[in-house]
Amino acid sequence: MNKKIVLRDDEMPRQWYNVTPDIPGGLHPPLDPQTKQPITAEKLAPVFPMGLLEQEMSQERFIDIPEEVQEILKIWRPAPLVRATNLEKALGTRSKIYFKNEGVSPVGSHKANSAVPQAYYNMKEGVKRLATETGAGQWGSALSLATSKFGLQCKVFMVRVSFDQKPYRKSMMHTYGAEIVASPSRDTQTGRKILAEYPDTPGSLGIAISEALEDAATREDTKYALGSVLNHVVLHQSIIGLEAKKQMEIAGDYPDVIIGCCGGGSNFAGLAVPYLPDYLEGKKIRFVGVEPASCPSLTMGRLAYDFGDVAQTTPLLYMYTLGHDFIPPGIHAGGLRYHGMAPIVSAMVREKIIDPIKVHQLECFEAGVLFAKTEGIIPAPETCHAIRGAIIEATKDLKEEKTILFNFSGHGLIDMASYEKFYSGQLQNFDYPEEQIAKSMANLPKI
Repeated sequence: MNKKIVLRDDEMPRQWYNVTPDIPGGLHPPLDPQTKQPITAEKLAPVFPMGLLEQEMSQERFIDIPEEVQEILKIWRPAPLVRATNLEKALGTRSKIYFKNEGVSPVGSHKANSAVPQAYYNMKEGVKRLATETGAGQWGSALSLATSKFGLQCKVFMVRVSFDQKPYRKSMMHTYGAEIVASPSRDTQTGRKILAEYPDTPGSLGIAISEALEDAATREDTKYALGSVLNHVVLHQSIIGLEAKKQMEIAGDYPDVIIGCCGGGSNFAGLAVPYLPDYLEGKKIRFVGVEPASCPSLTMGRLAYDFGDVAQTTPLLYMYTLGHDFIPPGIHAGGLRYHGMAPIVSAMVREKIIDPIKVHQLECFEAGVLFAKTEGIIPAPETCHAIRGAIIEATKDLKEEKTILFNFSGHGLIDMASYEKFYSGQLQNFDYPEEQIAKSMANLPKI
């Protein structure tokens, strides 16, 4: 038995898989907030390049990966598929646990899979500068790397709580030449307005997105890049599951359960969606999305049209949401602190294809420590949620033999401050803040 399965460079997928035409019941289109009609590509052209807007709205099932993008992805892809044999032993389970190791990218997470093509399509259309938001700093680091590869400038609005918690992510972004500010910032009207009202706010992805969009909309040379949620991001991440399918075949195995952590939904969808056609043909697969109990958009949110940001500048997306002005507690899995969920993931939950669960941050850190001690890799706090999900699945019935595949979305080597807080007892579990969410739900747009 091989511990890990590594594909050759020439076995890396040359096309992305677009799941949107295959989703039962389809996707509801994004709406123009002014007219409440489906939004046009022309309306979004000031903030996104046409190449990405075409992918966002495409009904083609397979889309070619440009050569220049493939060349950069090959720095770390194909990513290994690893059998977590030591974790299996520690759990005393008869289940087999595999993980796709996305922590091997230069920035340590899956985010680079979409950052590279996004920078490429912008460069092709003559864009000189990108503005973006980042939670834990994974996406900001990935876009900083990608823009440095294609000669673009990059400005990152980093959620304030993570800006303070994760200083080394800022250093990474600086290394790749990006400019970073804590969000809310004094650089935008949105930021100044929020700081005047809530000077001590921890910030949120919804605020940082508003700031980055404002930056992009007010400058001729700049477009906006988003690290999760949108269809084209899920498209780029599908490379994870396409590789995993080939690797599982080499292992002579097939997953009964596919697991990922869910913030905006792109890493989970990237692993899961290439398996959807098999599922629709009758293969028995359980898809489990694991989210934090403090920001439970899938398990406690509502499926509705909502804004992707606080300032209500994005198109209205049909997704599971806690309300666009929900500010989640400052948990250490900064990448999972988002009020909404990818419309693709939302549609798969709606169709009862994905089974969402919520977990607390302490049990996740415990799972991460066990994983580090058994498999040797220290996981990011976000990734600890997927590991916890895999452990729950593998220990439901120790005698049951099933094959579990989860996405190891990123390593935690720059998140050691979070682990330090965990060891010293400074972390606590936050539950779903019911009153606060009821309040933010009351402000959902009326469609």
